Formats: sequence, C-alpha cells, structure tokens
Amino acid sequence: MPHRNAPLTPTGRLRLAQCIVEDGWPLRRAAERFGVSHTTAARWATRYRQLGAAGMHDRSSRPHHSPRRTPPQIEAHVVALRRAHRIGPLRLAARTGIAPSTAHRILTRHGLPPLAVCDRATGEPIRRYERQRPGDLVHIDVKKLGRIPDGGGHKTLGRAAGRKNQRRAGIGYLYLHTALDDHSRLAYTETLTDETAATCAAFLVRATAWFAARGITIQRVLTDNAWAYTKTTWRTICDELGISPRWTRPYRPQTNGKVERFHRTLTEEWAYHQPYTSETERQTVLIDWLDWYNYHRPHTGIGGQTPASRVTNLSGQHI
Repeated sequence: MPHRNAPLTPTGRLRLAQCIVEDGWPLRRAAERFGVSHTTAARWATRYRQLGAAGMHDRSSRPHHSPRRTPPQIEAHVVALRRAHRIGPLRLAARTGIAPSTAHRILTRHGLPPLAVCDRATGEPIRRYERQRPGDLVHIDVKKLGRIPDGGGHKTLGRAAGRKNQRRAGIGYLYLHTALDDHSRLAYTETLTDETAATCAAFLVRATAWFAARGITIQRVLTDNAWAYTKTTWRTICDELGISPRWTRPYRPQTNGKVERFHRTLTEEWAYHQPYTSETERQTVLIDWLDWYNYHRPHTGIGGQTPASRVTNLSGQHI
C-alpha cells in the first residue's frame, strides 16, 4: 500500500504509464502533469512495458539475497530450544552464541509468540475469550490475605517489629471473595473470615443481588475446583438462583484468569499500596477503591474503557 504522502496510487501510476507508452506523451510532460519527477515517470513506464497493469503495484522491499542471515542450522536449534525449554530470546542467545535481537527475529520469523502470551505448562498460545453480554459468565474466586495488627505491620514498623507485633496479636487471615463479570469486568468483592462452603454460598446470594441491582442477571458462574465449590451446598444454591455452575479444568488456573488478575490488581493498588496502621483502616479504603475500579479506572483488557461503561444504562458511572 502506498504511504500517505505518495503522489501516485496504483491507478495513478497506470494512467501515467499509459500516457507515456500508449499515448506517446513526452516523459517530462507526463511527469509534470502527474506531479512527479521524470525518473519516477520513467520507472513506471518501464514497468508497464514489462509487466503491464500488474506491474503498477508496490513490490516487497525485502532483499533478494541475505548473505548475513543466520544459517538454517542455528535457526532450527533456536526453535528447538524454545519449544523444548520455553525460554526467551536472552537465554536462547546465551545458549546459541547469537545476539538476543537475532533470537527474537528468528522466533518471529517462525511464528513463535512471546512467552507472556503462552501457557506455562504447554507453551501453546493462550486462547482469549470474552462473553458477549454482561451476566453470561461471572468468575468467582477467593484471595487469602494476612490481617494487619493494630499499630501496623512490617511496612509501618519495620520487618522485625512488625513480625513481633503480628505474633503478639495472633490475628490470622482474611478472605477476599470476588465475583467478576466476564464481559464488563465489573467486580463485587467482600472481605470474609473463611472460605467454607456455606460462606461461599452466602456470598453468591449477595453477589447475585448486587449484580441484579445493576441490571445484570447472572447466567453462569465459573470457579476453580476448591472444596467449597464442589460440595452440594454450592450446587444447591446455584440451582435455587437459576445459575449454571461451571468449573475450570484441573491444574488450569488460566481459565479463571480474569478474576485472578483482578486479585493481583486489588493487592497491588489497594492491599499493599500504602502502609496501614490497622486492618480497619485498610478495609475502609476498600470501598472507595472498588468504586474507583468499577466506575473510573481505565481497564486495559477492554480497550481502556471502565467496567461500568460496558453495562447498559448503569447509573452512577459518570459520577
């Protein structure tokens, strides 16, 4: 495709060449008429004589010969190492004696994607998916989080004093239960004291009501194969709510990756974002952070939109 400042398109080149070859225009007159140099006019006229109209299209800028290209044997070795050990250009370069940039070009040439978009277990590209409507699928997961003792933990007091304060308090853990809509990424999170089957079932009831208040009817929920989600309690509550339960394949947490990634964002931008002097202080900030995430924070996974903007007629998204 011609670049945006090119004076001639393939159609314009054809007209120029026909004026010279078929109509007998002088070379410089045709060049002046079409606003190009006489050398450009001569080039397209020559190509028209040799190839006809087919010669008016752009040619590849790739050289006919590449004498300094990496030998095929080394390329094959790089590809074999990548597939066998799933390592990146830097480590491939160290093992094969080539530059990392060369290793990167070899991987690109052979259609091998970056490791960041591949499954760690198989090395195959991760298949991305997204449901068409809010509520079609809701991801549910639990994140275990250490409590902050009154007076602060190691981020406030230092590592030694923080550990001593935490041992003295003996405060244990909290459990962040999250329901995240697959299409919009709208998230509902509660901080609970455990992850038993009864607690998970009760959380689903409240999450269903929360989404319903925002015009979203949950059709399916996806969880991992944790004990609480495989018991009769979970199946019964799903049946009562008219929700179809789904489970990830064993040892495949990537299937529930959206809520896993949300929990990573939650810990980075809220739980460990700043030193807190108590768990009460941290929990108070959670409400504001969830509002920020749902209504104001651009989400890179949905093209920079906010989760609320993908839910039709959701009130409060412009506050």
